[in-house]
Amino acid sequence: MEKTEIVNQERTLVLIKPEGVRRAIVGKILERFEDAGLKIIGMKMVFSSEELAGKHYDEDIAKRHGDRVRNNLLKHIREGPVIAFVLEGIDAIAVTRKLVGSTYPNEAPVGTIRGDFGHISKLYANSREMPVRNLIHASGDAKDAKREIPLWFTSKELHSYKTVHDLIQLCE
Repeated sequence: MEKTEIVNQERTLVLIKPEGVRRAIVGKILERFEDAGLKIIGMKMVFSSEELAGKHYDEDIAKRHGDRVRNNLLKHIREGPVIAFVLEGIDAIAVTRKLVGSTYPNEAPVGTIRGDFGHISKLYANSREMPVRNLIHASGDAKDAKREIPLWFTSKELHSYKTVHDLIQLCE
């Protein structure tokens, strides 16, 4: 009998925010995703324009979290260069979210990117009217990924290639 497996091959957007670039931990962050078997299919360094930031953190953010939170996010993403990349793999969105950890670094478990490299709490940031510097953005779900990826990448900037994970054959 032939074994078959239903796979959920997905793409997701990840942004290493200016703080992560300034702290020189880009390589450590990228390594986490590659170690998990996710494939980088596009990557670049970008200085976000006001227009791009506004499209990325759209009005839905303000509706859900308020104008102050959105304004802090808009300011933070434009403080310096951002490393933008697209990951592809089986259940890439869920795997990426698990690796990234909770939005608030002080709540993120040890072993996650935010838990290992961040520590600022929402309470601390809010009391100083500053953004929560959580190092990284990852698409929240398939709908977000579908909207966000074309904001940062053209189809010509995304590449297809085989990794060892793609070449693994199912055993009988």
